[in-house]
Amino acid sequence: MNLEEYFARTGYKGSTEKQDLETLTDIFQHHIRAVPFENLSIHCGEKITLELEHVYNKIVRRKRGGWCMENNQLLGWVLKGLGYDTSFLGAYVFNPQQNAYATLMTHLVVKVVIDGKAYIVDGGFGVSYQMWQPMELVSGKDQPQAPGVFRFTEKNGVWYLEKMRRKQYIPNQSFSNSDLLEKKECRKVYMFSLEPRTVEDFSFQCTYLQTSPDSLFTKKSICTLQTTEGFRALIGWTLTETTYNYKENMDLVEFVTLEDEEVEKTLKEKFNITLERKLVPINVKGSYTI
Repeated sequence: MNLEEYFARTGYKGSTEKQDLETLTDIFQHHIRAVPFENLSIHCGEKITLELEHVYNKIVRRKRGGWCMENNQLLGWVLKGLGYDTSFLGAYVFNPQQNAYATLMTHLVVKVVIDGKAYIVDGGFGVSYQMWQPMELVSGKDQPQAPGVFRFTEKNGVWYLEKMRRKQYIPNQSFSNSDLLEKKECRKVYMFSLEPRTVEDFSFQCTYLQTSPDSLFTKKSICTLQTTEGFRALIGWTLTETTYNYKENMDLVEFVTLEDEEVEKTLKEKFNITLERKLVPINVKGSYTI
């Protein structure tokens, strides 16, 4: 495992000498535009493990993506190797269907401290809730980014992330009421504390999320990737391509339904993913919005 091989994977060619916010942001953006957020292993008979070497081989050498515990673990290793002050935190994801935060800590994020300021770096959420820049850990401050306006609020030691989105223009009106579309303009994303976590703290969750019939990840095959203009997502057979700020305060959201034989070709062409085993797409309705 080496940093040069990782940077070749993400296409980052900038400096690694300074441990500043500008460098961090550049490294981070290269990661989210090269490495998909995806759970395809679950749907093609592979086991997801959190051993760092396995994660490195999967993402860097096999050119796959991963979910938060893989993407953010790898990002944390890269940043620590460059000399950044990093630690892992654990978050509880908001479920819009239940209008409640999960009771299981399933989301791993990275905290980075630069010149005494703390930032949250999260390269493992995907779709429109994927931040494009490290977020300063400060309560009540709007932090506008290309995907929308993100904001942290802190109450009694618990931090909450929410995101305000733009209006959406959907040319294919047959998808205008899709359960994949987020209807609320302000959406809760997750909550977390500043208690440092280890990857081992997520071992049970890693098994649960890929085996339980109640898990979102067993109900949907998901692959999403950020682009320079927005993001694309393949959920089951539904391909979505979103362009941020297509018109003033409006995002363009384009939907298309793929045939079975188009799925793997689309993964290669749109996400640069080639699977070693046969994918069985799935998209049980509900609980996941873009």
